Amino acid sequence: MPSSQDLRNKVIIALDVENKEKALALVRELRDARIFKVGLELFTAEGPALVKAIRGLGKSVFLDLKLHDIPNTVAEAVRIGVKLGAAMMTIHASGGEEMMRKAAEAAIAESEKLRAAKPILLGVTVLTSLKSGDLQAIGMAPDTSSQVLRLAGLAKQSGMDGVVCSAQEIEIVRRELGTCFVIVTPGIRPAWAAAHDQKRIMTPSQAIKKGSDYLVVGRPVTQAASPQEAFLKILEEIEKA
Repeated sequence: MPSSQDLRNKVIIALDVENKEKALALVRELRDARIFKVGLELFTAEGPALVKAIRGLGKSVFLDLKLHDIPNTVAEAVRIGVKLGAAMMTIHASGGEEMMRKAAEAAIAESEKLRAAKPILLGVTVLTSLKSGDLQAIGMAPDTSSQVLRLAGLAKQSGMDGVVCSAQEIEIVRRELGTCFVIVTPGIRPAWAAAHDQKRIMTPSQAIKKGSDYLVVGRPVTQAASPQEAFLKILEEIEKA
């Protein structure tokens, strides 16, 4: 059974707040959490300084910007992420093989140059807010699982370290792409929490049993009366799994 320390490293806290002050207050309160996700809203508001501030508190940062642009632009963004010390970064797999490959090459080159740890690069497959009908509306085949697997395979082929996918696709991705391919699962909601805007959700214990490496949890912790207690409650649920 994993130790409590190992379990802490499996839960990523999503800092879905609007400013640096609220974000750092949560980081300080969640003293047992190890990894914090900075997404597009917060990064747009506060920029690289926030990433440095979180790292200054001894925590790791999952820089979740879901990069999707021409290959050179994405590669340069990844290079900057390495300089900031991001532990994990996301790139839309739908951006294609060349874009992801250049991103992977940039991460390796910059990490070697700085003699720093290379961030885990994750291909974003299908957002957890989308269902099969949504895929059909934007011109994709209305089969979420097939689309996730197709993009996950492309991500691995292009040099990504893993993918972001919903808990419903963990088993098929793991079966097809192996145990060394990292799976990060958003849309995690404990049984005692509301679903909010996530549609393809699952509890922490269910996701761990299916083989997820990292669980992303936001509002059930950050909007709890006591975020620290909510975080520890999730660790207990995972441990029982």
